[in-house]
Amino acid sequence: MTRFSVISAGAIALAAAIVAAPASADDFYKDKNVTLIVSAGAGGGYSVYARSFARHVNRHIPGKPNMIVQNMPGAGGIKASNFLYATAPKDGSVIGVVHTAVVFAPLYGLKGAKFDGTKFNYIGAMDSADGLCVAWTASGVSKWQDLFKGDYTVGGTGAGSQMETMPRLLNSLFGTKIKIVSGYKGGNDVYLAMERGEVHGRCGGITTSIRATRPDWFPQKKVVVPVQIALERSKDFPNVPAVIEFVKDQRTRDILEFALAYQGMDRPVIAPPGVPDARIALLRKAFNETMKDKEFLAEATKQKLTVDPQSGESVAKIVARSYAKPKDIIKAASDAMKPRKG
Repeated sequence: MTRFSVISAGAIALAAAIVAAPASADDFYKDKNVTLIVSAGAGGGYSVYARSFARHVNRHIPGKPNMIVQNMPGAGGIKASNFLYATAPKDGSVIGVVHTAVVFAPLYGLKGAKFDGTKFNYIGAMDSADGLCVAWTASGVSKWQDLFKGDYTVGGTGAGSQMETMPRLLNSLFGTKIKIVSGYKGGNDVYLAMERGEVHGRCGGITTSIRATRPDWFPQKKVVVPVQIALERSKDFPNVPAVIEFVKDQRTRDILEFALAYQGMDRPVIAPPGVPDARIALLRKAFNETMKDKEFLAEATKQKLTVDPQSGESVAKIVARSYAKPKDIIKAASDAMKPRKG
């Protein structure tokens, strides 16, 4: 073999290796387990979404890994988020579906949140949130004005959850007198407490959760919606006022717009910091394909889950914009959502 032939053979082999490299990288997930951490307890809306997602996403990941769902409730999603940030492997073998607003917890000044929300890798979000408060019809709470009487008690799962930050926000900005009973393990436990008469209701992004886990509540008028915690009225509740309608000054509007930024990224799927970019791109592609998967959408329809997907890039931009807001607006919103002493 001539020297030219040796060089040519080497060049061809190198070119073949370069072309084959992406396929080799895709082999990471072959014969592997991928753990999907859920920041809420079993039986609630987050868990229903996560398990439906897990049943279909692996078909869109090269190597078709086995998906394992692990519930990790605690502190309104902070426990799972801390785990994903600091403890979970940073190779793409562990991802999570976390509470919608929990990635903003450090901005709210919650000391238990040991992470920087801008450093997570965002795979996508399965829905956009309609924020609202619901009340058990028998409680007698039915309209916005009733929230000022001190007769409306809601359940919560921890300081960082929407179930607690949203009613505090209303109390701080508008003077409502919503009482919060904390300590429930998950949203489903709050629904059970409503059915038992322990609390009157729940606040947060819960439309899809109720439809998935309590499909008879809205049609049978077991619950009413006194107010939507939103910047505009939802098409689902066109006759219920959005809280933005009661704003009287620009500063309150700015605070509210910051505090409700999470509504554009409901049911987010995230990965730890440090996962290789190529693997994040692969997971984002798998997420996008799953959100259009006919079998996934059929299951979502059957389970009464709404699907309004947001890309990982879009979610990352929402988080980045929120972390870049003026410090005084962030502080004012954070103070409004903190537990009151005494």
